[in-house]
Amino acid sequence: MANQITVSRFPLLLLFIVMLYSGGPVVRLISVPLLFIFLMLDTVDGIIARRTGTTSLLGSVLDIAADRTYELVLWVCLADLRVIPVAIPLIVIVRTTLTDALRSIGVSKGQAPFEQQRSRLGRFIVGSPWMRTSYSVSKIVAFCGLTLGIAFSSFPNGDSLALAAGVVLDIFRVVAWIAVAICVVRGMPVIVGAIRRSLRPEQPAGEPSAP
Repeated sequence: MANQITVSRFPLLLLFIVMLYSGGPVVRLISVPLLFIFLMLDTVDGIIARRTGTTSLLGSVLDIAADRTYELVLWVCLADLRVIPVAIPLIVIVRTTLTDALRSIGVSKGQAPFEQQRSRLGRFIVGSPWMRTSYSVSKIVAFCGLTLGIAFSSFPNGDSLALAAGVVLDIFRVVAWIAVAICVVRGMPVIVGAIRRSLRPEQPAGEPSAP
């Protein structure tokens, strides 16, 4: 059930993009609460997996794949619509590419992505509920707020919503940069940990470890 919900998020993202690019002011306005629901499905599938005892490595990987797809596609679309600078998707793409590539090494050994950090600080930054929630909330607020600004700007000039569009976009651009900052911070332990492991000399097979 949880995996089916995760997979369903991909066509729902396509629906949102069609509404964002092809819809008029009212359709774009309707797309805002729909986007919120689609983003919140990430929480729903996790809750269902835990309550039904169906958590798995595949489910964890699918969940991250869906999150990454939403994150990258939405940042790119918002930059394409010129409501955020292109630097934002570029930063997120570089960070995501590095961390996911490095995590794939652990996944190949049967380690879930969020269980690969060994230090207490690393586990807190990467996988703690506080950090994950902070990042999720900042992304959801930024995506929905910027989409709301786009919808407002679609109304005719002189309309009260069109007049408010600039202020709305300015506010949520700040939130977008906050989300990007958290994104970079959460990726650092993954990158630093991989660098440390690569610099650590390999121990020959059968040789006892140092006390």
